[in-house]
Amino acid sequence: DYQILDEGADYQFSRSLLPLERHRAHITPISGLHHPHGLGHHHGCQKIWLTGGELGPGKRNTVSLDQLMAEKTAPLTRFSSLQLSNTGRSLSYNRDGIALPAETKPAEIFARLFEAPEGGIEKERQGLLRPGSILDAVLDEAHELEKKMGTEDRTRLDHYLTSVREVEIRTERANRWLDVPRPEVDEKTRRHLTREVSQGDPGAYFRTMYDLIILAFETDMTRVVTFSSGDEGKGLPVPELGINQTRHALSHHNGDPEQMDRLSQSDAFNFEQFAYFLDRLGEVEDEEGPLLDSTIALYGSGMAYGHSHGNANVPTVVAGGRKLGLKHGRHIDFNRGHFDGYN
Repeated sequence: DYQILDEGADYQFSRSLLPLERHRAHITPISGLHHPHGLGHHHGCQKIWLTGGELGPGKRNTVSLDQLMAEKTAPLTRFSSLQLSNTGRSLSYNRDGIALPAETKPAEIFARLFEAPEGGIEKERQGLLRPGSILDAVLDEAHELEKKMGTEDRTRLDHYLTSVREVEIRTERANRWLDVPRPEVDEKTRRHLTREVSQGDPGAYFRTMYDLIILAFETDMTRVVTFSSGDEGKGLPVPELGINQTRHALSHHNGDPEQMDRLSQSDAFNFEQFAYFLDRLGEVEDEEGPLLDSTIALYGSGMAYGHSHGNANVPTVVAGGRKLGLKHGRHIDFNRGHFDGYN
Protein backbone atom coordinates (compact mmCIF):
# COMPACT_ATOMS: atom_id res chain seq x y z
CA ASP A 1 0.00 0.00 0.00
CA TYR A 2 2.84 2.40 0.77
CA GLN A 3 4.97 2.02 -2.36
CA ILE A 4 4.75 1.01 -6.01
CA LEU A 5 5.76 -2.63 -6.38
CA ASP A 6 5.48 -3.18 -10.13
CA GLU A 7 7.92 -1.93 -12.73
CA GLY A 8 6.86 -0.78 -16.20
CA ALA A 9 3.54 0.39 -17.64
CA ASP A 10 1.13 -1.81 -15.65
CA TYR A 11 2.08 -0.57 -12.20
CA GLN A 12 -0.47 0.00 -9.43
CA PHE A 13 -0.42 3.33 -7.65
CA SER A 14 0.41 3.38 -3.94
CA ARG A 15 -2.07 4.95 -1.51
CA SER A 16 -0.11 8.19 -1.41
CA LEU A 17 0.18 8.47 -5.19
CA LEU A 18 -3.46 7.67 -6.00
CA PRO A 19 -4.35 11.36 -6.61
CA LEU A 20 -1.96 11.27 -9.59
CA GLU A 21 -3.71 8.34 -11.26
CA ARG A 22 -5.67 10.69 -13.54
CA HIS A 23 -2.33 11.90 -14.89
CA ARG A 24 -0.85 8.45 -15.52
CA ALA A 25 -0.12 9.30 -19.18
CA HIS A 26 1.80 12.41 -18.14
CA ILE A 27 3.91 11.22 -15.19
CA THR A 28 6.82 8.90 -14.43
CA PRO A 29 7.25 7.71 -10.82
CA ILE A 30 10.89 6.77 -10.17
CA SER A 31 12.11 4.44 -7.41
CA GLY A 32 15.64 3.59 -6.32
CA LEU A 33 17.21 7.05 -6.33
CA HIS A 34 19.25 8.10 -3.32
CA HIS A 35 21.57 10.76 -1.96
CA PRO A 36 24.81 9.19 -0.72
CA HIS A 37 25.86 12.49 0.86
CA GLY A 38 22.85 13.12 3.10
CA LEU A 39 23.67 14.43 6.56
CA GLY A 40 21.39 12.01 8.34
CA HIS A 41 18.90 14.67 9.42
CA HIS A 42 16.16 16.78 7.90
CA HIS A 43 18.09 19.95 7.10
CA GLY A 44 20.78 18.18 5.09
CA CYS A 45 18.41 16.66 2.56
CA GLN A 46 16.65 19.99 2.09
CA LYS A 47 19.96 21.51 1.03
CA ILE A 48 21.13 18.86 -1.40
CA TRP A 49 17.90 17.65 -3.03
CA LEU A 50 18.49 19.72 -6.19
CA THR A 51 22.27 19.98 -5.91
CA GLY A 52 23.52 16.47 -5.12
CA GLY A 53 26.20 18.26 -3.13
CA GLU A 54 28.33 16.76 -0.39
CA LEU A 55 27.94 18.54 2.92
CA GLY A 56 29.95 18.25 6.09
CA PRO A 57 33.14 19.64 7.66
CA GLY A 58 35.21 21.43 5.03
CA LYS A 59 32.50 20.91 2.39
CA ARG A 60 30.17 23.37 0.75
CA ASN A 61 27.09 23.01 -1.36
CA THR A 62 27.04 23.47 -5.12
CA VAL A 63 24.65 24.89 -7.71
CA SER A 64 21.09 23.55 -7.85
CA LEU A 65 19.50 22.10 -10.98
CA ASP A 66 16.96 24.91 -11.33
CA GLN A 67 19.68 27.56 -11.37
CA LEU A 68 21.53 25.76 -14.14
CA MET A 69 18.33 25.97 -16.18
CA ALA A 70 17.80 29.60 -15.18
CA GLU A 71 21.21 30.51 -16.59
CA LYS A 72 19.89 29.50 -20.01
CA THR A 73 16.44 31.08 -19.83
CA ALA A 74 17.18 34.25 -17.84
CA PRO A 75 17.80 36.54 -20.86
CA LEU A 76 14.29 35.78 -22.13
CA THR A 77 12.24 36.71 -19.05
CA ARG A 78 11.79 39.54 -16.56
CA PHE A 79 12.73 37.25 -13.67
CA SER A 80 15.45 34.64 -14.07
CA SER A 81 13.72 32.35 -11.56
CA LEU A 82 11.34 32.34 -8.62
CA GLN A 83 11.98 30.69 -5.27
CA LEU A 84 8.81 29.97 -3.27
CA SER A 85 8.46 28.20 0.08
CA ASN A 86 6.10 27.84 3.00
CA THR A 87 9.00 28.38 5.41
CA GLY A 88 11.27 30.86 3.63
CA ARG A 89 13.92 28.17 3.19
CA SER A 90 14.81 27.83 -0.46
CA LEU A 91 15.56 24.74 -2.55
CA SER A 92 17.76 26.88 -4.83
CA TYR A 93 21.52 27.43 -4.56
CA ASN A 94 23.77 29.56 -6.73
CA ARG A 95 27.07 28.43 -8.22
CA ASP A 96 28.80 29.32 -4.98
CA GLY A 97 26.53 26.99 -3.01
CA ILE A 98 24.69 29.86 -1.34
CA ALA A 99 20.94 29.51 -0.75
CA LEU A 100 18.76 32.00 -2.63
CA PRO A 101 16.01 33.73 -0.62
CA ALA A 102 12.49 32.33 -0.94
CA GLU A 103 9.13 34.11 -0.79
CA THR A 104 6.21 32.80 1.27
CA LYS A 105 3.23 35.17 0.88
CA PRO A 106 1.11 34.91 -2.29
CA ALA A 107 -0.03 38.55 -2.27
CA GLU A 108 3.55 39.82 -2.00
CA ILE A 109 4.70 37.48 -4.77
CA PHE A 110 1.87 38.68 -7.02
CA ALA A 111 2.74 42.32 -6.34
CA ARG A 112 6.41 41.82 -7.22
CA LEU A 113 5.50 40.06 -10.45
CA PHE A 114 2.61 42.10 -11.75
CA GLU A 115 2.40 45.47 -10.03
CA ALA A 116 4.55 48.53 -10.59
CA PRO A 117 6.20 49.64 -7.35
CA GLU A 118 4.82 52.52 -5.35
CA GLY A 119 6.00 55.80 -6.82
CA GLY A 120 6.10 54.53 -10.39
CA ILE A 121 8.75 53.34 -12.80
CA GLU A 122 11.01 56.39 -12.55
CA LYS A 123 11.28 56.10 -8.78
CA GLU A 124 12.15 52.43 -9.22
CA ARG A 125 14.79 53.35 -11.79
CA GLN A 126 16.35 55.88 -9.45
CA GLY A 127 16.57 53.22 -6.78
CA LEU A 128 18.25 50.81 -9.18
CA LEU A 129 20.78 53.21 -10.64
CA ARG A 130 23.84 53.61 -8.47
CA PRO A 131 26.91 55.69 -9.37
CA GLY A 132 29.37 53.09 -10.62
CA SER A 133 29.68 49.48 -9.55
CA ILE A 134 29.87 48.56 -5.88
CA LEU A 135 32.14 45.69 -6.77
CA ASP A 136 34.50 47.80 -8.86
CA ALA A 137 34.77 50.31 -6.00
CA VAL A 138 36.03 47.69 -3.56
CA LEU A 139 37.79 45.31 -5.96
CA ASP A 140 41.29 46.80 -5.73
CA GLU A 141 41.15 46.93 -1.95
CA ALA A 142 39.76 43.39 -1.84
CA HIS A 143 42.68 42.09 -3.93
CA GLU A 144 45.17 43.71 -1.56
CA LEU A 145 43.36 42.22 1.41
CA GLU A 146 43.24 38.82 -0.27
CA LYS A 147 47.04 38.59 -0.30
CA LYS A 148 47.07 38.71 3.51
CA MET A 149 44.38 36.08 4.03
CA GLY A 150 44.48 32.38 4.61
CA THR A 151 42.69 29.93 2.33
CA GLU A 152 39.48 29.82 4.36
CA ASP A 153 39.21 33.61 4.61
CA ARG A 154 39.91 33.99 0.88
CA THR A 155 37.05 31.60 0.20
CA ARG A 156 34.73 33.69 2.37
CA LEU A 157 35.79 36.87 0.59
CA ASP A 158 35.17 35.21 -2.76
CA HIS A 159 31.68 34.21 -1.55
CA TYR A 160 30.99 37.82 -0.63
CA LEU A 161 32.25 39.28 -3.91
CA THR A 162 30.28 36.69 -5.88
CA SER A 163 27.13 37.63 -4.00
CA VAL A 164 27.71 41.34 -4.67
CA ARG A 165 28.19 40.69 -8.37
CA GLU A 166 25.00 38.62 -8.50
CA VAL A 167 23.05 41.48 -6.92
CA GLU A 168 24.47 43.84 -9.52
CA ILE A 169 23.53 41.51 -12.37
CA ARG A 170 19.97 41.23 -11.07
CA THR A 171 19.82 45.01 -10.70
CA GLU A 172 21.04 45.56 -14.26
CA ARG A 173 18.45 43.08 -15.56
CA ALA A 174 15.67 44.76 -13.57
CA ASN A 175 16.67 48.15 -14.99
CA ARG A 176 16.56 46.84 -18.57
CA TRP A 177 13.03 45.49 -18.01
CA LEU A 178 11.64 48.71 -16.51
CA ASP A 179 10.45 50.00 -19.88
CA VAL A 180 8.71 46.72 -20.72
CA PRO A 181 5.10 46.91 -19.45
CA ARG A 182 4.04 44.21 -17.03
CA PRO A 183 1.30 41.88 -18.30
CA GLU A 184 -2.29 42.87 -17.60
CA VAL A 185 -4.08 40.58 -15.13
CA ASP A 186 -7.88 40.44 -15.03
CA GLU A 187 -9.58 41.60 -11.85
CA LYS A 188 -10.94 38.16 -10.90
CA THR A 189 -7.47 36.61 -11.03
CA ARG A 190 -5.99 39.57 -9.17
CA ARG A 191 -8.51 39.23 -6.31
CA HIS A 192 -7.91 35.48 -6.14
CA LEU A 193 -4.13 35.77 -5.89
CA THR A 194 -3.96 38.76 -3.54
CA ARG A 195 -6.49 37.63 -0.95
CA GLU A 196 -5.33 36.67 2.52
CA VAL A 197 -4.66 32.93 2.60
CA SER A 198 -3.30 31.24 5.70
CA GLN A 199 -1.00 28.25 5.91
CA GLY A 200 -3.50 27.04 8.48
CA ASP A 201 -5.59 26.18 5.42
CA PRO A 202 -2.86 24.33 3.53
CA GLY A 203 -5.04 23.24 0.61
CA ALA A 204 -5.99 26.83 -0.23
CA TYR A 205 -2.41 27.99 0.40
CA PHE A 206 -0.81 25.36 -1.86
CA ARG A 207 -3.33 25.86 -4.67
CA THR A 208 -2.84 29.63 -4.54
CA MET A 209 0.93 29.20 -4.82
CA TYR A 210 0.48 26.78 -7.71
CA ASP A 211 -1.89 29.26 -9.41
CA LEU A 212 0.80 31.92 -9.08
CA ILE A 213 3.32 29.62 -10.75
CA ILE A 214 0.87 28.92 -13.57
CA LEU A 215 0.30 32.64 -14.13
CA ALA A 216 4.05 33.33 -14.09
CA PHE A 217 4.54 30.68 -16.78
CA GLU A 218 1.51 31.77 -18.80
CA THR A 219 2.72 35.39 -18.91
CA ASP A 220 6.35 34.30 -19.43
CA MET A 221 7.54 36.29 -16.42
CA THR A 222 9.90 33.41 -15.69
CA ARG A 223 10.47 29.87 -16.92
CA VAL A 224 12.02 28.41 -13.77
CA VAL A 225 10.31 28.07 -10.38
CA THR A 226 11.04 26.06 -7.25
CA PHE A 227 8.41 25.63 -4.54
CA SER A 228 9.11 23.97 -1.21
CA SER A 229 5.67 23.00 0.04
CA GLY A 230 7.08 21.92 3.38
CA ASP A 231 10.67 20.84 3.88
CA GLU A 232 11.39 17.61 5.69
CA GLY A 233 11.26 19.27 9.10
CA LYS A 234 8.39 21.72 8.48
CA GLY A 235 5.61 19.93 6.61
CA LEU A 236 2.25 21.47 7.46
CA PRO A 237 -0.55 19.83 9.46
CA VAL A 238 -3.71 19.11 7.45
CA PRO A 239 -6.60 20.17 9.69
CA GLU A 240 -9.16 19.66 6.90
CA LEU A 241 -8.38 15.94 7.21
CA GLY A 242 -8.27 16.04 11.01
CA ILE A 243 -4.47 15.75 10.96
CA ASN A 244 -3.08 18.28 13.44
CA GLN A 245 0.48 16.95 13.56
CA THR A 246 3.24 18.28 11.33
CA ARG A 247 4.66 15.94 8.75
CA HIS A 248 7.85 15.77 10.81
CA ALA A 249 5.93 14.43 13.80
CA LEU A 250 4.00 11.98 11.64
CA SER A 251 7.16 10.62 10.02
CA HIS A 252 8.55 9.52 13.40
CA HIS A 253 5.82 6.91 13.69
CA ASN A 254 7.90 4.08 15.27
CA GLY A 255 5.84 1.62 13.25
CA ASP A 256 2.53 2.67 14.80
CA PRO A 257 -0.23 1.71 12.27
CA GLU A 258 -2.47 4.70 13.06
CA GLN A 259 0.43 7.13 12.77
CA MET A 260 1.53 5.53 9.50
CA ASP A 261 -2.02 5.79 8.17
CA ARG A 262 -2.14 9.51 8.98
CA LEU A 263 1.24 9.95 7.31
CA SER A 264 -0.08 8.24 4.19
CA GLN A 265 -3.14 10.52 4.23
CA SER A 266 -0.89 13.57 4.60
CA ASP A 267 1.24 12.44 1.67
CA ALA A 268 -1.84 11.80 -0.46
CA PHE A 269 -3.10 15.29 0.40
CA ASN A 270 0.14 16.83 -0.84
CA PHE A 271 0.03 14.78 -4.03
CA GLU A 272 -3.55 15.95 -4.57
CA GLN A 273 -2.30 19.54 -4.56
CA PHE A 274 0.41 18.60 -7.06
CA ALA A 275 -2.25 16.87 -9.18
CA TYR A 276 -4.17 20.17 -9.12
CA PHE A 277 -1.04 21.89 -10.45
CA LEU A 278 -0.86 19.38 -13.31
CA ASP A 279 -4.59 19.90 -13.95
CA ARG A 280 -3.97 23.62 -14.36
CA LEU A 281 -0.93 23.08 -16.58
CA GLY A 282 -3.15 20.96 -18.82
CA GLU A 283 -5.92 23.59 -18.92
CA VAL A 284 -3.81 26.66 -19.71
CA GLU A 285 -2.54 26.92 -23.28
CA ASP A 286 -0.12 29.12 -25.15
CA GLU A 287 0.48 29.25 -28.88
CA GLU A 288 2.14 25.83 -28.73
CA GLY A 289 -0.63 24.06 -26.81
CA PRO A 290 -1.11 23.07 -23.14
CA LEU A 291 1.61 24.26 -20.78
CA LEU A 292 1.82 20.70 -19.47
CA ASP A 293 3.41 19.60 -22.75
CA SER A 294 6.10 22.30 -22.64
CA THR A 295 6.78 22.26 -18.89
CA ILE A 296 8.80 19.69 -16.94
CA ALA A 297 7.71 19.35 -13.31
CA LEU A 298 9.79 17.50 -10.71
CA TYR A 299 8.13 16.55 -7.42
CA GLY A 300 9.85 14.76 -4.59
CA SER A 301 11.86 14.88 -1.41
CA GLY A 302 15.46 14.50 -0.34
CA MET A 303 14.43 12.07 2.38
CA ALA A 304 12.77 8.69 2.00
CA TYR A 305 12.25 7.49 5.58
CA GLY A 306 11.70 10.22 8.13
CA HIS A 307 11.66 7.82 11.06
CA SER A 308 15.26 6.70 10.46
CA HIS A 309 16.38 9.75 8.45
CA GLY A 310 17.11 7.51 5.48
CA ASN A 311 18.22 9.03 2.18
CA ALA A 312 17.82 5.86 0.08
CA ASN A 313 14.93 5.37 -2.35
CA VAL A 314 13.81 9.02 -2.23
CA PRO A 315 10.30 9.61 -3.65
CA THR A 316 10.47 11.16 -7.12
CA VAL A 317 7.90 11.94 -9.80
CA VAL A 318 8.64 13.60 -13.15
CA ALA A 319 5.69 15.06 -15.07
CA GLY A 320 4.93 16.89 -18.32
CA GLY A 321 7.39 17.88 -21.02
CA ARG A 322 5.95 15.78 -23.86
CA LYS A 323 7.04 18.35 -26.45
CA LEU A 324 10.48 18.41 -24.85
CA GLY A 325 10.98 14.71 -25.53
CA LEU A 326 9.78 13.10 -22.28
CA LYS A 327 7.81 9.86 -22.50
CA HIS A 328 5.64 8.80 -19.59
CA GLY A 329 3.20 6.12 -18.52
CA ARG A 330 5.50 3.73 -16.67
CA HIS A 331 7.21 3.24 -13.32
CA ILE A 332 11.01 3.21 -13.42
CA ASP A 333 12.57 1.17 -10.62
CA PHE A 334 16.34 1.44 -10.20
CA ASN A 335 16.09 -0.87 -7.19
CA ARG A 336 15.98 -3.70 -9.70
CA GLY A 337 19.46 -2.85 -10.87
CA HIS A 338 18.69 -1.91 -14.43
CA PHE A 339 16.81 0.46 -16.68
CA ASP A 340 16.42 -0.35 -20.35
CA GLY A 341 15.16 3.05 -21.47
CA TYR A 342 12.05 3.66 -23.52
CA ASN A 343 11.99 0.91 -26.13
